[in-house]
Amino acid sequence: MYAYILMRNRIKRRIAIMKRNAALIILAALAAVMIWQILWPKVPPVGIEEGKTAPDFTLPLIDGGTAKLSDLKGKKVIINFWATWCPPCKKEIPDLKTVAAANQKDLVILAVNYTVSEANERTVKKFVQDQNMKFPVLMDPEADVLSQYKVFSYPTTFFLDEKGVIQKVKRSMVSRAELEKFADS
Repeated sequence: MYAYILMRNRIKRRIAIMKRNAALIILAALAAVMIWQILWPKVPPVGIEEGKTAPDFTLPLIDGGTAKLSDLKGKKVIINFWATWCPPCKKEIPDLKTVAAANQKDLVILAVNYTVSEANERTVKKFVQDQNMKFPVLMDPEADVLSQYKVFSYPTTFFLDEKGVIQKVKRSMVSRAELEKFADS
């Protein structure tokens, strides 16, 4: 009987120690989460909605080389998804060219071509030359970025601030006034 009481007391002490240790672990975890929340910089989650960080991508440039979105942090970025066969896309080009030329220091326009819908790459190159498009034209040969950004209509334009956060999404033709307003903001 005495051995039973002794063993029962030991078990009670062990349970008390385990409860205390569990409470300490939980408190330490909560403290770590609170410190992390305070010290960690607030970065919006990645997504394609306004207020979220635009998903990063790397695509080939039409004239060689590649362009990576995250390399443009510190500048405002307009990502314009377009195709040569798209009438509203063609109408936007003069305004995109004007705004790009007027804001070269702090704004980058990336024209992402819906390459799989084109007859061939030469068609796109000729179109870009004929239109005298001086801003970066990117090719999306597998439509990976178009899928990532859920582009279903053309043109579609994403407006990103200097941190890469989406400020506006336009799923139709963008006006010169909208482009200038964003560039000046």
